[in-house]
Amino acid sequence: METLRNPFTKLEGYNCFGCSPNNKLGLHLTFSEENDEIVSHWEPDTNFQGYFNMLHGGIQAALMDEIASWTVYVKVKTAGYTSKANFRYLKPVGMDQGPITLRSKVIQTRRNLADIEVLLLDKNNILCAKGLLTFFTFPLDKSRQSMYYPEHEEFFNSSEVSD
Repeated sequence: METLRNPFTKLEGYNCFGCSPNNKLGLHLTFSEENDEIVSHWEPDTNFQGYFNMLHGGIQAALMDEIASWTVYVKVKTAGYTSKANFRYLKPVGMDQGPITLRSKVIQTRRNLADIEVLLLDKNNILCAKGLLTFFTFPLDKSRQSMYYPEHEEFFNSSEVSD
């Protein structure tokens, strides 16, 4: 497993709700690459509560959307935006039950679309929610111009880059 670097932190004004370490109200997600998956471990904070002691469903959707986006960055090697998302909430996520794990992988790519599957698991590795998201992806030159997509190697801490 390799911890991924967030190359967007060098951009002035960068304040992503999902992954900026400096967004005071954000999720502060970090990611790693594990074989064909992108993985994130995240500790629920009471600011993201819905029903008493339960993680808000909209926050669960934001978590799944963010890791899916990073899956596009690292595995599809470009940028894009969510064009469709289907979330299934299977089990409540308690706020006091420890960290959750998000696992995401590319299901298929076709032309400029990428289908990404995301699993949200509780600390006991029980599936609580899942998502299937379709991303509209940009050609690499447009990703660099419009979406600030860096060189692919900038996501990695080591000199060895994943294929």
